[in-house]
Amino acid sequence: MDAVTALTLISKPDCHLCDVAREIVDSVVADLPEGQVDVEELSIADDPALYATWWEKIPVVLIDGDLHAHWRLSADRLRTALSAKATA
Repeated sequence: MDAVTALTLISKPDCHLCDVAREIVDSVVADLPEGQVDVEELSIADDPALYATWWEKIPVVLIDGDLHAHWRLSADRLRTALSAKATA
């Protein structure tokens, strides 16, 4: 079985850019084979450590724990990164 890629979206409530990033993540992941990407969303409002690390950069997207993007997310760039992980 192929490895599952972990995608983490770090956001906060009432964040327009976070809403946009969430839509992009949902759209890109929906185009990939089911089960290829495990998406988790975390809020800086719920975790002081996340807040301390990311409050200036949200939304933040991590792929397998590594920073992929912050502030603005490109669907094309995300799709390319997730596809590369699937074939690695």
